[in-house]
Amino acid sequence: MNFTIANSEYFAKTDLSILRKLAGQTAIYGLSSILGRLLNYLLVPLYTRVFDTGEYGVVTQFYAYAAFLNVIFTYGLETAFFKFNQSENGRPQVYSTALISVITSSLVLFGILAFCSPLLSGIFQAGTSQQPSMSLYITWFAGILAADAMTAIPFARLRQQNRAVRFAVVRLINIALNIGFNIFFLVWCPKAVVENPASWVTSVYHPGQGVGYVFLANFLASLVTLLLLLPELRHITAGFDSGLWKKMLRYGWPLMVAGFAGMVNETFDRIMLPYLVKDPSTALDQLGIYGACYKLSILMTLFVQTFRYASEPFFFSQASKADARQIYARVMNWFVFSCAFIFLFVMLFLDAIQFFIGERFRSGLPVVPILLMANLCLGVYLNLSIWYKLTGKTTWGAWFSLIGAIITLLLNFLLIPSLGFMGAAWATLVCYAAIMVISYFVGQRYYHVPYDTGAFLIAVGLALVLWGASIYIDTLGIGTTFHHVTNTCLLLIFPAAAWVFLRRKTRKFAER
Repeated sequence: MNFTIANSEYFAKTDLSILRKLAGQTAIYGLSSILGRLLNYLLVPLYTRVFDTGEYGVVTQFYAYAAFLNVIFTYGLETAFFKFNQSENGRPQVYSTALISVITSSLVLFGILAFCSPLLSGIFQAGTSQQPSMSLYITWFAGILAADAMTAIPFARLRQQNRAVRFAVVRLINIALNIGFNIFFLVWCPKAVVENPASWVTSVYHPGQGVGYVFLANFLASLVTLLLLLPELRHITAGFDSGLWKKMLRYGWPLMVAGFAGMVNETFDRIMLPYLVKDPSTALDQLGIYGACYKLSILMTLFVQTFRYASEPFFFSQASKADARQIYARVMNWFVFSCAFIFLFVMLFLDAIQFFIGERFRSGLPVVPILLMANLCLGVYLNLSIWYKLTGKTTWGAWFSLIGAIITLLLNFLLIPSLGFMGAAWATLVCYAAIMVISYFVGQRYYHVPYDTGAFLIAVGLALVLWGASIYIDTLGIGTTFHHVTNTCLLLIFPAAAWVFLRRKTRKFAER
């Protein structure tokens, strides 16, 4: 009996030690992802007050297209670098080969997009008065894509070396510069021109560019980030291994297909919404409203993104351990409860969080719980994807994303004409829930991990019940102060229940 208790305590301490290590890495990466991206998202209140709904729709549409092109610019080599760096025992040629490949292809793609920008500008002209500048917007965007792609492999190397602090510092500088340039062009310059029409500012600022300054600010920040990573670029001298490059491409191309199809799942709604709504005159307005309210799910999105940054190298490093699969299962439990807590927090305090966006955009608030739950399912799917990355069966990732893309396309075409942006939100949720479930069952066949599906249902169910309790209490006509006190109490119930549940799970595992 004493041995069982001691063994239980040992596994509990080991479990917490492993999770603490992962949480520490996640926290540091959070400086560049959660904190940094949160700072970047603070531009949304500026955009939704400086631009009208249609103009912000243009910004939303451009970044939706950029999401597709980001996948093409890196074509799976970021994950391939992690895989082959492990299998090749850290051979320097792995890094230099991936870096040379991405730099070369980025320069070529930038040239193509810049040359074809006059032709491509027609795609973005519908419904906007910014038509004369669209070609220039595309050139700036091509520069953003190229610079970001060239930094992808150096950033991956920093993650692989656990140099999270340098990773975070460079990312934060990028965020700070982007915010600074936006404030300069959208706030300071217009004020300076009004106060002094003969000011030097008129040589760098032209009011007619409008939303174009959003793209210019991003381009300048990306360019400076590339310069900051020049020390990492010097390792390119290890040379280019064509045989290794072909192996990396074979590993990476299914990930590119999966990523491309994944972008269909993630951003296709914002690309097609202007073309599918019943009233074309409101198309960009609806897109702007949907894009702004999408930002209110940022806490979930940023947590999932930050966790992915930290977990991918962590999962690969644990793969050779005897209890690796048990570690993956326990990490999943903590991840799901964390996501459910974020969902509950946002929904309980949405009446305050809504002020993050301009008043003209708040008619889209009903999409927020749908998108939060969709991103929770996406996070679980990304956790599940470790099985095909570890086994090298990356073609499965492509199949899952293609299935999701088909669901997304079908539901968007069916739902947007009748439901508008609400249809786009429901399509996103159904898509991510479907590929999450399919990936789970297929993964259990090829790489069994003892995931606790009951924990998932309990976490999500508890969050929904507590949110429902808040809605019911509000119907009783309580005052604002009591409303916030009640919601705070409901919120605190969740982590207390989660802690008790997860600790019991850890002890049960240790006693096996």
